[in-house]
Parts: sequence; C-alpha cells; structure tokens
Amino acid sequence: MRHVDALVIGAGPAGSATALRLARAGADVLLVDRQRFPRDKPCGGGLTGRALAHAPCDVSAVVEHDVDRFELRLRYRKRFERRSDAPLIRMTQRRRLDAFLAEQAALAGADFRDGVTAGGLAVGPDGAEATIDGHPVRADVLIGADGANGVTARAAGIAVDAVRGVALEGNAPYGDVDPDRYRGRAVVELGTVPGGYGWVFPKGDHANVGVGGWPAEGPRIRAHLQRLCEAHGLDPDRLTDVRGHRLPMRRLGSPVAAGRTLLVGDAAGLVDPLSGDGIYEAFVSAELAAEAILAGRLETYEPRLVAALEPHAGASWAAKRALDRFPAVCWAIARLPRVWDVVAGLLQGEVAHPNEARGLARPPLRLIARLARVGG
Repeated sequence: MRHVDALVIGAGPAGSATALRLARAGADVLLVDRQRFPRDKPCGGGLTGRALAHAPCDVSAVVEHDVDRFELRLRYRKRFERRSDAPLIRMTQRRRLDAFLAEQAALAGADFRDGVTAGGLAVGPDGAEATIDGHPVRADVLIGADGANGVTARAAGIAVDAVRGVALEGNAPYGDVDPDRYRGRAVVELGTVPGGYGWVFPKGDHANVGVGGWPAEGPRIRAHLQRLCEAHGLDPDRLTDVRGHRLPMRRLGSPVAAGRTLLVGDAAGLVDPLSGDGIYEAFVSAELAAEAILAGRLETYEPRLVAALEPHAGASWAAKRALDRFPAVCWAIARLPRVWDVVAGLLQGEVAHPNEARGLARPPLRLIARLARVGG
C-alpha cells in the first residue's frame, strides 16, 4: 500500500492550491480528480485583487481580460458606471485556470492524477484509505476539494450546512455581442433575479452571460437567462456552453473539518453569498489548510478559517438580504461615490471588511445593515 502525507480529492482552485503549497514545502502529495484536464467548470471566471493576494502562484498566464469598469443596472433600465485606475477583476476561464494550477502543483512535486476516482474511501482517526487508479493508498491527511456534491465530506461525516443557490450561464462569441460595448467593463443587473443578479463579463474572444439566485429560482432560471439576453440584444439560442450549477453558500458556523479531514473551497460551502464568487475563499482555505498540515496542527484550521472568512461572509449575507428586499435602495447606495470606493477596495483587496469604511461611506453602509434586518 502506498503511503502519502496528504491525499487531495478534487483539482479545482482549492485542491490544486492546497497541493501546490504542500508539495512546495516538501510534502508527499497525491492530487486526484475524476475528470480529465483541461475541463471546463461553470463559473464567471473573475479573479479579484483580494483573491490574487492569496493565490499560490502567479496566474497572469491565464488572464484573458482586465476589467476596470463596473456598470450596475437596476431592473434592466437605470444604470450607472464607475471606473478604477487599477483592474477590479482579472478575467479567466476555469478550463484554463484549473489546468494551470494543477500543472503548477505537479511541477512543485505533487503526483497529479486526472480521470480517476477515489474508490472505497474510508476515513479513520489516523487518516484515510482509498483505491486510486486501482492501487490502495493511505494518507495521513485527507483534503476534500471535490465540490458541493463530493464524497469526502460524507465519508468523513462532516455535515456541511449550506444554501445551494442556482445559476445558469453561457458564452456569446464576439460578433454576436459587440466587443466594444463590454471591453474592460463588467455589467451587473440588480433587481432581476430573487436572491442574486445577472451578469455579462468580457473574456478573450467572448462574453460570459449568466444569472444566479435562490434555490427556488431553479424552475425559472432559464427564463431569467432569456430575459438577460434580450436586454443585451442577444439570441439565447445562440449561446454556447450553456451550463447550470449549484452555488454552495455556507451558513455561518457550519463545520469544515473533522479529525484528519479538512474541507476546502466549494466542498466546505465557501462561496460568497452576495457575489457568488468562490475563488477567493478557495485560495484562502487552501492557504490555511496547508499551513495547518505543515505545522502538524490540524485543529487550528477551522478556527483560523472562521476568523478569516466569517466576518466578511456575515456582511455578505446581510447585504444579500438587503439587496433582495430593497434592490432600488441598494442600487442607489452603491451609486454614491464614497460607497463605490469601498466596493472597489473590497474587490482589489485594499479593504478587508465594510466596517473599515470611514467618513461619508459609513452611514449608507450602516443603512444596508439595517435593511437586512427588516422583515426578519
């Protein structure tokens, strides 16, 4: 039986980032994914500055487009635009990002196996055992990075409590969509999908178009996407790579570890409730998991993750409730220049939490917190 320091199941951003950090420090790491790479994943593909600050390596090689402008619209009618001197989001595609991170993990020394499953996964007090590519493997530590529907959490008995939002997206090639309209600009549609929003994000040779919202919007999500396309002059039947997916938004206090098993990224429900972004959370959880493993103190992972992510997640849950109930008020607040400075700072990683806002930005942000409490 082969013995490894760590078995990482799932080679998305969280899994590959964990494997890369561990392998770089000299750990014997086996990284597996059931799909062949490169493979695509439904995702807006935006890399915020705060996410890049925790990336395990330079990912500039897979960046296709920089966004320095945001256009926020209300119910497909009112709009305003704000610009930043520095990129707000760097756009990539998960097909490229995930393959690149897995490759970097392999170059650092991790044993990367794609197209294989972790069969017979058994978790015990001393680690885990599984059959990988027909061979038995024993690992001192198990890292679950296999997404919202992965096997690791169940095998380890970790009951992740998460709201599973729904999203549907597709790609519109330039030509079907005017590249000049969206170059450098991310368009976000507010007040259109309960519990979420619509978006148009520019990429290298196409625009990514999508909608997301509460789980109850599942039966209506295709109609929401059609309405978004119509508002932007697109034929929904001409979208390519149309895919639906779930957004696991962790409830505060939900467990993310047990014994010698740590969950990272989507497997732990680490998706921002307001934006639906999970790459920042993937990189942070990977960083903290690797540090806990290398220090031989697995028990520190969960409290450190809670301290790092829950304050911001709590603010995002509050903003999400306020936006859902009072979209016009929230849109008007976001339009205020001082508030926009805070939003830009959050995206770029220069502001850690809305509570850091000072001066004229504080009263309107406090109003959002009060609106979130209206109606329970």
